[in-house]
Amino acid sequence: MAEKYNMKNPAVKRILQEVKEMQSNPSDDFTSLPLEENIFEWQFAIRGPRDTEFEGAVYHGRIQLPSEYPFKPPSFMLLTPNGRFETQTKICLSISNHHPEHWQPSWSVRTALVALIAFMPTNPNGALGSLDYKKEERRTLAIKSREAPPKFGTPERQKLIDEADSTLLSQIHEYMLSKAPPVPQHSSIQLLEEEHSRDEEAESQANSHNPEALPAEEGIPDQAGDRIVEEEVVVDDNPQGVEPSTEIQSSVSRNQSPHNSGLRVQNLKPETRIQQKLDDHIFTLIAIGLAIAIVALLLKKFVKSSDHGPVFMDGS
Repeated sequence: MAEKYNMKNPAVKRILQEVKEMQSNPSDDFTSLPLEENIFEWQFAIRGPRDTEFEGAVYHGRIQLPSEYPFKPPSFMLLTPNGRFETQTKICLSISNHHPEHWQPSWSVRTALVALIAFMPTNPNGALGSLDYKKEERRTLAIKSREAPPKFGTPERQKLIDEADSTLLSQIHEYMLSKAPPVPQHSSIQLLEEEHSRDEEAESQANSHNPEALPAEEGIPDQAGDRIVEEEVVVDDNPQGVEPSTEIQSSVSRNQSPHNSGLRVQNLKPETRIQQKLDDHIFTLIAIGLAIAIVALLLKKFVKSSDHGPVFMDGS
């Protein structure tokens, strides 16, 4: 294969390095090799990602590497019907030639295949070459994908395909079948139940991060209770018996239902008033004691001045 190409060409050198790496470090999730007659065109196969409607499937495709590779991205084409990407059509991905601005020369065919598998269960969002089949239809196609490797191109193209190319396709298919587990058998009802269960779980997780979306009796009282405990500590530590600030009160009203909030705040106010009354009584007693002491001192001075008054007059 290498004898046909200029070994000083950076693209050729890079491609041959990737071929060697792919063979020396195989993966159970994908495999890919260049065609015998053209190392810039690769045949690949990926297994459907686990825990999805694609699980157990074997999807074949082609990769076309540009002459400027790895400085320009490759193009991808799926050959096996799958319900996620069109077949015999270059698909639009951030790792493909449709978005050269995202491509990085450090990426490789291996990197691209890993990304392609990750893209399978994602929402197509109307991207070029994308499909949005129902999960049951995708599961049916996943089962069918294991039967035989697909054909590539038009009947005229098929006649021109080298025998070695067809052999490579069959070898890749058999290899991936040995690595891919059987497609899980699910009925339509089971698929619907799975979807419903996942939707409920997603909704539950979303509500757990958004307390305002829950009823007043679920979740919110716990959060409000935590907030009120903090406020009670602040009130008890305040020797002046100051009422909670309007900022804290507004925070309580935002984090619990109006009924619960009013109940808790009313429970706090009598304690505050009792504390304030005790402080007032203590202050009053102290003031009375000081007043009595001052009056006693004045009386004592007055009595002394009366006793010694005549002596001062005699002395004068």
